[in-house]
Amino acid sequence: MSDTLLHAYGPLIFWTGLGLLSCSLLPDSLPRVLGRGLYWVGVPIQIFTLARQTDFSSQVGLAPLVVMLALVGGLGVAWGTLQGLRWLELGRSPWNPLAANPPKIMTSVSSSSASVDPLTSTPALDEPGLARPVDSGWEDSARRGSFLISAVLGNTGFVGLAIAPSLISEPYLGWLVFYSVTQNVVGTYGLGVWLASIYGRSHGGKAWWVHLRDVLTVPSLWAFGLGMLTRAIALPDRVDTGLRGALWWVIIPAALLLMGLRLRQIHGWRSLKGAIAPALLKVMVLPVGVAGLATLLGLSAEPRLALVLMSGMPTAFAGLILAEEYDLDRELIASSIVLTTATLLFTIPVWLLLR
Repeated sequence: MSDTLLHAYGPLIFWTGLGLLSCSLLPDSLPRVLGRGLYWVGVPIQIFTLARQTDFSSQVGLAPLVVMLALVGGLGVAWGTLQGLRWLELGRSPWNPLAANPPKIMTSVSSSSASVDPLTSTPALDEPGLARPVDSGWEDSARRGSFLISAVLGNTGFVGLAIAPSLISEPYLGWLVFYSVTQNVVGTYGLGVWLASIYGRSHGGKAWWVHLRDVLTVPSLWAFGLGMLTRAIALPDRVDTGLRGALWWVIIPAALLLMGLRLRQIHGWRSLKGAIAPALLKVMVLPVGVAGLATLLGLSAEPRLALVLMSGMPTAFAGLILAEEYDLDRELIASSIVLTTATLLFTIPVWLLLR
């Protein structure tokens, strides 16, 4: 197993470390340019290549079902955990150290930032015209939205498809691709956009057709469909070799380099401690739930491991894009990316041993 882990971790450690070390030497605009390039070109090429080369078994269609159940279940657990944290923070527990002296840093709030918790239909404390704590805890709707996104959405494209294929036998790579595509379409650009539009500070809810348009224009979805439709068409050897080379020598290193550049933006323990809860839910609780679900569905060890690995991937980079667009808590999402990425080095050996 040590050789397998070394093969999987080598690119992760090298390229991420390079991003961390070179952050101060590179233009500030590079992370955004790199991220958009991967979103529109890199990951679609990755999905297209894997879709053409992957053997999809008859059972692989269960992967999207597992993803959707994991998203719904993960959101439920994350929301329940968030309510528990709010309960403690508001001083309703005698064990809460903040009960006697809760945060009181206040600011005025414009009418555009009012929010209603979507799962309780009750107004949050940030009502129009009232005062609201600033960066003082879980009563800030933007922070709650970032918590839910961090705990549920995973980086199955940039990181998952960079690491997991080296840990799974070739006949089962289809499980990884199906999981990644479903996660991106239904999770990141479906559930993620919905959460961001509800909890964001400066954006109200958008019309349903806007969300539908976002889903239908996801480039990875089109790349997957094109790859499936052209499986029977033989490409010239140079094109096929070029796609493979771009996947392993350009796209995956660029994704991991971007991770290192983003991780450098975190500022110490103050940033990280708030992300502990969503990080644990993302890399520990969610994979255990997926493992139990896969077992109930009667899946064998290899496809079950594929699903568990993908469900335990770090918090999605796309969360940062949603945070910018909808004015969520950027620091919480970035901190969760740091913790879940670091934890990944320890959780993957556990999943390999328990498969």
